[in-house]
Amino acid sequence: MQKGILETYRAFLPIEESTPMVSMGEGNTPLVKSVQLGKMLGCEELYFKLEGCNPTGSFKDRGMAMAVAKALESGSKAIMCASTGNTSASAAAYGGRFSISTVVVVPKGRIAAGKVTQAMAHSARIIMVDGSFDQALSLVRNFTDQHPITLVNSINPYRLEGQKTGAFEIVDDLGDSPDYLFIPTGNAGNITAYWKGFKEYHQAEMSRSLPKMMGFQAQGAAPIVLGHPVEDPKTVASAIRIGNPANWTAALSARDDSGGVIDKVSDDEILEAYELLASCEGIFCEPASAASFAGLRKLHAEGLDVSCRRVVCIITGTGLKDPDTAVERFIPEITEIGADPKDLEAALQSISEGGEGIG
Repeated sequence: MQKGILETYRAFLPIEESTPMVSMGEGNTPLVKSVQLGKMLGCEELYFKLEGCNPTGSFKDRGMAMAVAKALESGSKAIMCASTGNTSASAAAYGGRFSISTVVVVPKGRIAAGKVTQAMAHSARIIMVDGSFDQALSLVRNFTDQHPITLVNSINPYRLEGQKTGAFEIVDDLGDSPDYLFIPTGNAGNITAYWKGFKEYHQAEMSRSLPKMMGFQAQGAAPIVLGHPVEDPKTVASAIRIGNPANWTAALSARDDSGGVIDKVSDDEILEAYELLASCEGIFCEPASAASFAGLRKLHAEGLDVSCRRVVCIITGTGLKDPDTAVERFIPEITEIGADPKDLEAALQSISEGGEGIG
């Protein structure tokens, strides 16, 4: 039976005797070495951390396990979050499993169908706001300040405590920190958490070095890059469609302390990376997750030499989170035929003549 992050990394987490060991088997996600894309970039050691293998399909489960454990420890009867999707799915799942009422507030029309469906399946109370994620978060923060309900967005410090375990796992798998850690950046909790994890492991002499933190926002939702909030963020990458990140200051510290960057990539660059990951590496991720590899491609094109460097891209969530984008991008590639063997032969011949090659 797989241990969860609380049990595995207990010595590095704020766990007391009274803390319930909340788990759905989160963590211990695969770190897979690139087969094709690394060669395209001249990088012999390119790895992808597949966080979509967590129980609800995203990295959010790490932080939610810790946040819900501390909520239960404090006697809280309800949790609440604003979400672009993944946080709501995770909160609803952990809330349902551990019998704590869950309320999720989401921006109307700005959340992928797969994510809101997850929250519905886990019986969370769902409230849709006619506004942005940032407006939803403001409402939730104000409400939880005035009522005995635990806020489980990434401004909850226990969320970041759980999420930092991703950094521990990378060091455990590689034997040291990578040279570069590329990571999608929306509300900026994950880049903050990973940097915290790398530093703590380094201080405990579990690693010899520290990585450069390379965060990437979507061009239409890049407040940190621009230096000011974006009132109406727009991007196909719904998970990072955030105009005023809650962990803005901490993300800047992670960037500056590590000698890294926080930059932006366009939707076209994100979708190109999304398709390359799927077709060349077998990694079907949601668009926001592809921002990490899109960022690596962008910097490589601008002259970043990764030929003798160890690079990790965080793939934050599974592609099943956003089926609409997948259908839009991939359905046109489907060939339809009748149920006659000759139809199959003709279709395969056509594909072969098109240069794709079969058999």
